[in-house]
Amino acid sequence: MIEGYSIPATIALGSAAVTVIIALRYLLTSGLFDLITRKVRPGLYDGQGKQIAREIRWSLLSAGIFGVPAAAAIWSWRHHGLTFLYSDVSDYPLWYLPVSLVLYLLAHDTWFYWTHRLMHRPRWFKLAHRVHHDSRPPTAWTAMSFHPIEAVSGAVIIPLLMFIIPIHVVTLGIVLTVMTVMGVTNHMGWEIFPRWVVHSALGNWVITASHHERHHEDYRCNFGLYFRIWDRICKTDTGLSRRIVEQAGRAPG
Repeated sequence: MIEGYSIPATIALGSAAVTVIIALRYLLTSGLFDLITRKVRPGLYDGQGKQIAREIRWSLLSAGIFGVPAAAAIWSWRHHGLTFLYSDVSDYPLWYLPVSLVLYLLAHDTWFYWTHRLMHRPRWFKLAHRVHHDSRPPTAWTAMSFHPIEAVSGAVIIPLLMFIIPIHVVTLGIVLTVMTVMGVTNHMGWEIFPRWVVHSALGNWVITASHHERHHEDYRCNFGLYFRIWDRICKTDTGLSRRIVEQAGRAPG
């Protein structure tokens, strides 16, 4: 607790600070990949100015929602030691660092897959998820463009995992970086990764723009976030976006 402030006030101040960090992370990352897109794929976002402005408004609102559980988890760690977040690398074996990274990505991917499928049920789609799919086609600014209801479902998972799975602060930073970069690059409407990656054994299991764009073309498929594991298990994987793959010069696979 900050001296002179009540616990709710402390969390509120923390939420405001974390919100600013998340908003800046979004603006800088999406802005960077927007600039790259306009350099590498000139004209791709022509006529989408109003859509991008709308995406930014929804995303900044989402940043505020993401800030609350994140700040609460940080407060719980710093003041009460209630989470399994740790800063001393000697607290766990060194081999656990990459293991925790994989565990967080797999757990997040699982949560996202099933909540994402829920959001495609007619009632939930109409109520909330339609906001995200109003981005047609998606851009580098789309990744956090959520209705508040959907933003809540995405905001709670990483803070919740901090109470369940031990993770070093640096490894958590890597998780957040992967989440941010993949979220932006998977929506920006073209494939930033080389064809030899997309059409490889690794590409068969890791999601890139070629895979996620297919979801925005046909809403009933490709629900994963990082990996194609659940899509393959549940037979919802329908391959890659024909448009993006053809632009890259290879038939979809």
